[in-house]
Amino acid sequence: MSSSLVLRSAIPRAVARRLAVRSATQARFESTDAKYAYVPGGPILPGTVNDPTPFPAPNRAHGSYHWAFERLLSAGLVPLTAAAFVTSGTNYPVLDGILGISLVMHSHIGFDSMLVDYLHPRKFPVIGRVMTWTLRTATVATLVGIYQFNTNDIGLTELIAKAWTA
Repeated sequence: MSSSLVLRSAIPRAVARRLAVRSATQARFESTDAKYAYVPGGPILPGTVNDPTPFPAPNRAHGSYHWAFERLLSAGLVPLTAAAFVTSGTNYPVLDGILGISLVMHSHIGFDSMLVDYLHPRKFPVIGRVMTWTLRTATVATLVGIYQFNTNDIGLTELIAKAWTA
């Protein structure tokens, strides 16, 4: 009896089939690109698991100054809205402009914080940047629309007065 016949009968057919498929896959993978050689445990990545994660350089604009500006803007909206109610029926274009810019910037900062939290550009490099630029475009369009509404129509304070008495 030959040794190959004994070896064939000792290996079950399922194991032999798996070995044949694995060697065919390995050959197909190796033939596509020699730069990335097939490794049975997976790809070899540079570095180790103990290497630190690279973080962006610290920026003071996104630190305490940014936080203080957000809180000041939020707190400033309360007297601006109250002033819009008190002066209803009169025409104050400066109050309309300040209220319009404050509302839009407050909304922009809130939506931008959501994008940074949920679609960070390091984790989602394409959709994160697309959504950031979409937000910026929508903010500019809203500012232009509020400017047009304040200069060519009744203005925000008059709109608040009409909505309140309706």
